[in-house]
Parts: sequence; structure tokens; C-alpha cells
Amino acid sequence: MKKSKIQNSKSRIGCQGWNYDDWTTKAGGETVFYPRGTRSGAMLEGYSQIFETVEVDSTFYAIPPSSSVENWYKKTPENFTFSLKMPQEITHEYSLREPSFPILEEFCARILLLKEKLGAVLIQLPPNFEASKENAQALREFLAELPANICFAVEFRDRQWLIDWTFEELEKNKVALCLVEGSWIPREKIFEAIEKPTADFSYVRFMGKRDLMTFDRVVRPQDTHLQMWREEIEKLKSKDIYVYFSNFYEGFAPASVNKLRELLGQKTVQASSLENQKSLF
Repeated sequence: MKKSKIQNSKSRIGCQGWNYDDWTTKAGGETVFYPRGTRSGAMLEGYSQIFETVEVDSTFYAIPPSSSVENWYKKTPENFTFSLKMPQEITHEYSLREPSFPILEEFCARILLLKEKLGAVLIQLPPNFEASKENAQALREFLAELPANICFAVEFRDRQWLIDWTFEELEKNKVALCLVEGSWIPREKIFEAIEKPTADFSYVRFMGKRDLMTFDRVVRPQDTHLQMWREEIEKLKSKDIYVYFSNFYEGFAPASVNKLRELLGQKTVQASSLENQKSLF
């Protein structure tokens, strides 16, 4: 296998979430991911033995209590990292306007409890956050409010944002543009953005059509697209690279993670190894 240039960067590849019942092996069935009988409270511990990072989706819905954040920290190995989605109250309800600033401050104070395990924060904007003059001003003011001791990435779902003005504003605040494989912005425009880095880290997300009901196996292989992305990811000159897969991308995020890790020449750990550690679950 070709040795990947990405070995020069600290690349971390994981899933968007860890708490999925479909990932638990059924009694008498073939191994899926978690050993049969795994309890919800033990899933993160098992996940962190296979992968070294995760994107937390639950923070999109509410700021987590301190006890939850401290528990995440305690349950994972020292080299594990968490990236977290910014609360939708900030991005969707207040559309980054000034009333969201106190919520931003509370959220940032809470997630800093992760200490060195804090990866990056994803500012996922809705498709109706259009590239208008008013929204541009709100974005500029919001970016200026972001604390410098946390890494942030912005995901736009309106292609009109991918212009020089946006790249300049992001670079001014050392905020990354989230690179997304999805239906909102053409892949070609995302690949062009790779040539215009705005921060010293990169954030990549693999999404998929939300028409699947179960997440225990690959049902729509994306190997050709993954090969294309491998080539583009190798172009990144970032100090840190965070990559996260949705179950909706191929049907089973853990398999997608391992596919990309293999393409990039990274070592993979098979979930079957968890079967030998049932005492944890």
C-alpha cells in the first residue's frame, strides 16, 4: 500500500456519536461492533478502545451537565479526543446573533472540562442561514466572540458562503472551514476550499442521505468517493485533522472509519477484539 503523506499530520478519524443500539451484536448473531449485552453506559469505554476520537452530537440539543463531561473524560484513554457540535440554540434559534453570546460563554466553559481531550467545536449552520448581508455581519461579530483557546470549525450549508470574504473572516479568527461530503455544497467546491486553509487544523465530515433505518452494516459502499477524498486529505497541511463519519454515509460508520484509515495507511483495530473484554460491559 502507498504510504500516505498524512502520516506527517496528527489525523484522527472517528464516528459521529457512539451510542447506537444497532452497533451491539445480537444474541447468536455475527459480531457487529459492541459485544452482545453491552449496556448503553459502557459503550463509550468500548468505542474508545477501537477509535481515538468521536464527534458528540448530543451537545447540539443542549449544553451537557458538568457530570456528563467529567464522565466522558474519565471513561476514555489519555490520547482520546472529543469534538462537539455547538448547541442549536446558538446556530439555529439565534442565528449567531448577540443574544446567543451568553450561551456560547456557558458552553465553552463547560466543554473546557475536557481539558486536553477537547478536539474542536463544530458550528453547524442550517441551510436557511443564507449568505445575506445581515447574516454576514452576524457571522463576523460571532467569530470575534470565540475564545482563542478552543478550535472552531464552521459548516455552511449554503454554497454562496464559499467566497473570498468568508475565507478571509475565518482566517482572521483562525477558524476552519468544515469540509463536508454531503448534498448541500458540490464536492468540487469543497475540494477547491482545501487550497484556501484558514486555520492550522482541518475538520472533515462524511454525511449521507437520511433514508436508512438501521445502522449495523454497510449498505451503500462509497469506496470510489473515499479514494477521491484520500487524495484530497493528503493535500491538507494541517497540524491536526479531525474526520467524522455519519452512519448515513454508508450505513455503518465504524466500517467507514476503518476504510479511510486503511486508505491512509493507518493501523486499524477490529471490533471483535472487544469480545475478549466482556468484563467491561
